Amino acid sequence: MNIAKMMKQAQQMQAGMLAKQEELAAQDFEAKVGGDKVTVVANGAGDVKSITIDPSLVAPDDVEFLQDLVLKGVQEAIAKGKKAAADEMGKLTGGMGMPGL
Repeated sequence: MNIAKMMKQAQQMQAGMLAKQEELAAQDFEAKVGGDKVTVVANGAGDVKSITIDPSLVAPDDVEFLQDLVLKGVQEAIAKGKKAAADEMGKLTGGMGMPGL
């Protein structure tokens, strides 16, 4: 077992993972909920970039429903980004399950 070779491979894997994380952070993930009346866009870093609400949902007597839809949209958009990140990291690590990544 060549330690220098292993270290080089680990460094290459780390560089690849950092590049993939940056790529995912620049990618947008969209979630539509409530019959496509609420749209949330988040990036792969988990930052919510926009929320679009169909005007027909804005009813002063039912704000709770709108709040629930917005929350669900945010959760779904972030979950899509996290899943894409996990899938990409799995490809890079060959399924080795590296803790903390």
